Amino acid sequence: MAAERIHDDISEKIIEIVARIAAEEGAHKVTVRKIITELGVTNRVFYNRFANCDEVLRIVYKNAVVQMREHVKPEFHDKDSFLQFCIRTAVDILMQTYDVKMQFRYYVFEHDSLTEDNRIWWEEKIKKYYQYAREQGFARQVDPDALCYAIWCFCRGYYADAVSRQLAKEDAVRYFTFGFTCFLGGLVL
Repeated sequence: MAAERIHDDISEKIIEIVARIAAEEGAHKVTVRKIITELGVTNRVFYNRFANCDEVLRIVYKNAVVQMREHVKPEFHDKDSFLQFCIRTAVDILMQTYDVKMQFRYYVFEHDSLTEDNRIWWEEKIKKYYQYAREQGFARQVDPDALCYAIWCFCRGYYADAVSRQLAKEDAVRYFTFGFTCFLGGLVL
């Protein structure tokens, strides 16, 4: 049976330190040694709270995903504003997460359990907005599951390529906006 972990202010400080190191140096540079040196504590203090760096990185990444989701605010009233909402949301998410994905580029794609939870969350949102577009007569009839998967793959694949090639954020946004606009153009009536 696993030992009960402590969760306290020191745990939160460890999470903050890991988030900062990941932001400044990349997630792959986070080590227990760096964390405990900065915090001025022993290994035991760290391991009483976390099993390893991966556990803390999962928390930091999950926090970033939650912040990204909180920025989704549906604001539309007709076909044009709905399409602008879709494009704006996708671009905003790209901009908000681009730096995070750059910091986590080695980590994100190795931890599919986090990605799967995120995919399911987005699938529910996409289906909700697609249903709205259908009810309003904005979108053609398509298989909602296929649409959700296609949008997920388009965005995830784009992010993975832009991050791995280290495109400048401005170029990434410009290319993504163009591609996603074309993608949605095939859905619109």
